[in-house]
Amino acid sequence: MMEQDIFRALADPTRRAIFEKLATGGMNASSLRIGMAISQPAMSQHLSVLRNAKLVREERQGRFVNYEVDPEGLSLIAQWLAKYRAYWPARVEALKVLLRDMDQ
Repeated sequence: MMEQDIFRALADPTRRAIFEKLATGGMNASSLRIGMAISQPAMSQHLSVLRNAKLVREERQGRFVNYEVDPEGLSLIAQWLAKYRAYWPARVEALKVLLRDMDQ
């Protein structure tokens, strides 16, 4: 199931940080490493996991590789969240009632 791959990939804080950096715009692995205490091989492994989960895609330009957020993965996340969108308003209202009752 693709959703499991996505959430497993994002469960790691380093991969989340990489994904968040790429959400601001495409960049190469060296640029991604700036400000992160991570080796080049570790960065490559994290990018591989994110690519396999369809969260990141790569674009080769000669010997250079740039990475960017893959809209396919974002679409899968949006579809998964949409399944639960109707559920939350009722749950939040129930929580408000519970908290109000606890205060009294």
